[in-house]
Amino acid sequence: MALDGITGTVDTAAQASALAANPTTTSSTMDSQMFLKLLVTQLQNQDPSSPMDTNAMIGQQTQMAMMEQMTNQTSTANENFSLQMRIAAANLVGKQVSYTDATTGTDVTGTATAVSYAGSVPQVTVNGKEVALDSVSGVTTTTSSGS
Repeated sequence: MALDGITGTVDTAAQASALAANPTTTSSTMDSQMFLKLLVTQLQNQDPSSPMDTNAMIGQQTQMAMMEQMTNQTSTANENFSLQMRIAAANLVGKQVSYTDATTGTDVTGTATAVSYAGSVPQVTVNGKEVALDSVSGVTTTTSSGS
């Protein structure tokens, strides 16, 4: 993307040809590397008689650091949720579970015998059929009659 420093206009033809030549290099999200490149470019092209306000620069860096931390926290929260789903699915093995069969619309109850983590949502095997964890509507602990 070419920018004319005098008029401030953007050469959209150059931008389009750059996108066509290498579409994987562009990103719709702003990351820390992009921010640093923009900051360095801004500092290199600033007017020497009117330099960038240091408070504004520090504010921008602070915002970028906060955005990066929020991204890290979101990633950590997603990983924790995934782990909790796996633990919940594993805890169903040996218990009576209920779910609504998607093809027949009937309620089915059976013992969970296995768990698969192959997909994004754990699959619980009930009566030989794999059921998504989020389809399970009830859980009952089986009791043994021996003391």
